[in-house]
Amino acid sequence: MSPTPAEVVQAYRHVYKHLLRAVQYSKPARFVARDRVRDGFRKKSAADYDAARITRTLEFLDGAAKIRDLEHRIVKNLMHVWWEQKQLRTTQLPIQRREFQKVAYDDFNHTIRMLEESMGLCLG
Repeated sequence: MSPTPAEVVQAYRHVYKHLLRAVQYSKPARFVARDRVRDGFRKKSAADYDAARITRTLEFLDGAAKIRDLEHRIVKNLMHVWWEQKQLRTTQLPIQRREFQKVAYDDFNHTIRMLEESMGLCLG
């Protein structure tokens, strides 16, 4: 059963609101969070919508917002690394550094995918 557009919009709003609370509305992180959530919901089709994964993600982000523990540090570091990636993409780099940049974050992205898979989240 595919979700209605209203369900997808509501999920987007919930994820975005919880993510803002998790990063405590800090200035660079809230923009990174906005961009990541937008891209995630724009690039995936309605068939990829999984209410259970979104519910677990909301619980994870709620834990990150309430207690400055492991979840908070994970979200904080994710925002920092994604901000750094965005900064590197916008700067002019020599050809050799651009080639290095393409593979520099492969391990990081693989780790995030495995975290999402093992916990049933949708962070990245």
